[in-house]
Amino acid sequence: MRFRPDGDPYQTMAAARFPHEAWKQTTAPGFYLHLAPGSCFLGCGMWHPNPEPRNRVRQAIVNDPAAWKKGTTGRRFKSLCELSGEISKRMPPGFDPEHPLAEDLRRKDYITVTYFTDEQITRPLLSLVTGAVSAAAPLMKFLTRSQGLPWAADEKLAPRDVMEVDEAGMK
Repeated sequence: MRFRPDGDPYQTMAAARFPHEAWKQTTAPGFYLHLAPGSCFLGCGMWHPNPEPRNRVRQAIVNDPAAWKKGTTGRRFKSLCELSGEISKRMPPGFDPEHPLAEDLRRKDYITVTYFTDEQITRPLLSLVTGAVSAAAPLMKFLTRSQGLPWAADEKLAPRDVMEVDEAGMK
């Protein structure tokens, strides 16, 4: 660790990233734990994905809106997590501006954030993080499968085996 001449460290934070096992081959959702005085959080999902994976998520939302809603509106999810990230002002080309999930289709990031206070972090951290990860699991499952990746170890999905979009969801 490097220190300044006055003895304080240059960095007063620690972070850890927990990606999907396929992260080196393709864009995939993951987890990010950030610990700093006054700024502790767990991020889950896909932050700033490239256009192709972002459009796969959008197509999956159009194709299976019930799964998207299950992943983002459940009671446990809402009690621990909040959707975050940038939202475009305009609807992406090819998507119906009147779609019931238009705001979610305009997202640039598909992430959820769980914030922790400094006091919470001094408690057993593992149980806090495990609870937040469990609450975000339906969303992470949706995002992972939208990329054609397996969610569970025993699943055998081929990359890019993505949910197809029917013409009714597109404009």
